[in-house]
Amino acid sequence: MKRVAITGNAAVAEAMKQINPDVVAAYPITPQTEIMMTFAQFVADGLVDTEVVTVESEHSAMSACVGAAAAGCRVMTATSANGLALMHEIVYIASSLRLPIVMCVVNRALSAPINIHCDHADTMAERDSGWVQIYSETAQEVYDHMFLALKLAEHMDVRLPVMVCQDGFITSHGVEVVELLDDEQVKNFIGEYKPWYPLLDTDHPITYGPLDLFDYYFEHKRQQFEAMKNVPRVYDEVANELSKLTGRKYPKIEGFYLDDAEYVIVVMSSTAGTAKHVVKEMRKEGKKVGVLKIRLFRPFPGEEIARVLDGRKAVAVLDRAYSTGAEAPLFCEIKSALYEAQSRPRLASYIYGLGGRDTTPTLIRSVFEDLISGRISREEKYLGVRE
Repeated sequence: MKRVAITGNAAVAEAMKQINPDVVAAYPITPQTEIMMTFAQFVADGLVDTEVVTVESEHSAMSACVGAAAAGCRVMTATSANGLALMHEIVYIASSLRLPIVMCVVNRALSAPINIHCDHADTMAERDSGWVQIYSETAQEVYDHMFLALKLAEHMDVRLPVMVCQDGFITSHGVEVVELLDDEQVKNFIGEYKPWYPLLDTDHPITYGPLDLFDYYFEHKRQQFEAMKNVPRVYDEVANELSKLTGRKYPKIEGFYLDDAEYVIVVMSSTAGTAKHVVKEMRKEGKKVGVLKIRLFRPFPGEEIARVLDGRKAVAVLDRAYSTGAEAPLFCEIKSALYEAQSRPRLASYIYGLGGRDTTPTLIRSVFEDLISGRISREEKYLGVRE
């Protein structure tokens, strides 16, 4: 292993280089572009054997990924925001065809107005698409998650595509110290790819994506749903195996000072780091506060979350996205998970950081102070917005 100071995007490119996928199809979009620029240089330098397919749009990028994966290739890609939205049709096709594609999504706000900075609107728009979604707090996590995602996607009990998410510019362009595995360690961990009913197996001809009306469509979707139910078990198996290699842990949900916490913030991705810092400061003041970080958002680990949050006095759920006309995405999931809890905490919903707005320790502290003082509204609050 070696330790290097790199950005989150560079960490993804390094992971892809070590995986050495058969095909990568992509189209540039800020703040993801650096991933493909760096990886394309690895290809040009002869460091990988990957066939890089440069296309005219993100819709075409995912279409090429679907074709390559159906043919029997190990396939990866990356995108952001409007690019993911343009892929929308093919994103559903990839999961419905049970193709184990791994895609790093560098989270960015969706237009309009035009904004190139971070929020989670892009991946929240795809939360029901049938892709597994893993969210990363740090560059180290996004590097590790790429290997976890690949092995999870290719497991015979899963065979579903996976999004590895990181916060645009905050993680993607921030420089951190990342511990890189040796190439041989990665090779042994991911193993040789075993295609599942590949199109190029001419001895066993098949077809992908034929017309499937009311006679069999329902049954095929049921198979897809059941595969997603296998993800939590397989995720734990793969995470434990990777943990033995790296010494780091990858639980679906991760608690920070939760043992005796009465007031808890639930959050995803880079803001978890800010929240942890505030918790340490407030613990010195004798405040029983804690953080619950969600790493695996799809499939949603509702039962585990309910067990952890049951009995707390108050919980604030922080969403870096908004569901217009409904409750915020993460808040809605947490609220549903707590429905059968024996002692439900009071719940508060906070929208924060849209379009890359800074979420400072002072703002996080104000959330805890709201919980402690009982200033909990039935309506969502907007953290750091100008009134």
